Amino acid sequence: MGRLIAKGLTERIGQTVVVENHAGAGGNIGTASFVREKPDGYTLLVATSSTNAANPHLYKHLGFDPAKDFSPIAFVAKIPNVLEVPKDSSFKTYKDLMDYAKAHPGKLNYGSAGVGSSQHLAASLLKHLTGINVVHIPFKGSGPAASALMGGQLDFMIDTGSVNQVKAGSLRALAVASEERTAALPKVPTFAELGLPDMIAFAWYGIVAPAGTPDEIVSYLNKEINAVVQSPEVKQHLEDMGAQVPPPSDAKAFSSFMQSELSRYGDLIKMSGAKME
Repeated sequence: MGRLIAKGLTERIGQTVVVENHAGAGGNIGTASFVREKPDGYTLLVATSSTNAANPHLYKHLGFDPAKDFSPIAFVAKIPNVLEVPKDSSFKTYKDLMDYAKAHPGKLNYGSAGVGSSQHLAASLLKHLTGINVVHIPFKGSGPAASALMGGQLDFMIDTGSVNQVKAGSLRALAVASEERTAALPKVPTFAELGLPDMIAFAWYGIVAPAGTPDEIVSYLNKEINAVVQSPEVKQHLEDMGAQVPPPSDAKAFSSFMQSELSRYGDLIKMSGAKME
């Protein structure tokens, strides 16, 4: 997603935008390094629901302050979680899965990218709302978890990154955890349509600058990034990934959203009981 935005921004502003990956500690290492950059608009960060909403409640030593170290610029997209089962699963519908789970507590398992991941938190929310008792199997990343699901080692997963596997027929999608159906999976109902309106779970992505970046720079970048995201080519690419592109909004609105998500994720993580070692 970062490379997609960088390409479009390069074309709009006439300056090369270089993408640098800084992995480690669930994104904390790169984020902690970023907040020490000059607040001049030349260094930006792809902020996510993991780094800027979930991790502050999971890690004791972040290396940054999620409320004070950023100048939010633009909301790019959100990717709703999708309830998926193996293609050969006997569960053909959401009701099939729920009926079995309620009749056989502790018999079904689900996978995730790890403790505190979006998959884990989404499944914890489903458990809370429905009262089902299912077993969490954490993996080291969503890729291994999705592979285990496709191989039939898992009963289900609530994931944001397996849309292509669903389209290819390797997985079967039963429900989408968003207010409306996604363009990528138009035939898959929302949880709300299935009687569970509070089952809303998604990963989100946006662009931020270091705290103290001048308002005029933030405003300029907000305008240009919104233009990139709303362009037909980029918007289609994002939707093909399973993302939902929000209407253009200003930096203040994105800042308010980030603050509300920080609070919401605190409640989700408390509910899940997730703790990092």
